[in-house]
Amino acid sequence: MLAVLLIEDDDRIRLSLSLALEDEGYTVHTAATAEEGLLRQRGEPADTVLVDLMLPGIDGFQCIRELRRDDDVPIVVVSARDDTHDIVAALEAGADDYVVKPVAVKELSARLRALRRRGRSGPSAQPGQVDLGDLQVRAQAGEVLLRGQQVTLTRTEFRLLCELAEHAGQVLSRQQLLARVWEYDFGDERLVDVHVGRLRQKIEDDPGSPRRLVTVRGLGYKMPR
Repeated sequence: MLAVLLIEDDDRIRLSLSLALEDEGYTVHTAATAEEGLLRQRGEPADTVLVDLMLPGIDGFQCIRELRRDDDVPIVVVSARDDTHDIVAALEAGADDYVVKPVAVKELSARLRALRRRGRSGPSAQPGQVDLGDLQVRAQAGEVLLRGQQVTLTRTEFRLLCELAEHAGQVLSRQQLLARVWEYDFGDERLVDVHVGRLRQKIEDDPGSPRRLVTVRGLGYKMPR
């Protein structure tokens, strides 16, 4: 059974959401604060972490950064804050997905299942190796090398890079990437944009003027051959 850690300070929401997820077949651990959640994840790691942003003490953004510093566990934000700035900031802090309250549990469960499939199956594309100048993407080995030095990526970043590298020279739309990388039939395209931005921070010499992962205006993204 998939173990989920729910970090939520509202007692009513924490109880109702944990019960609903248990009905969906998940084992649910709960924490009322980021501090409690971080301790629990270090001592009894869950497969996925759900984080509210408005937490007492350490807020959700810092909680995500702390979780991401320790490991590559999938992180989903569950928050009432739906402002674009908050969504982008949470994704840039290291979250893999963002769900706005009130939560549709069936939709959340579907996203958790997609995260689990992605974690088990590895990259959606499986080339032996793709060489793009001084950038090498080795999907089967789980490695990315830039000028011979290994680049550290999250699982989502790695899958996204593998998908783009396998289709180097082709433009992939945001919806195509959502379907192939996140395995979502629909979703917020900001997920793609923020993860592309994070990838650029790691593989571009000048992220403000990218040459390895470029935007094709009105169409999507591509990696030139």
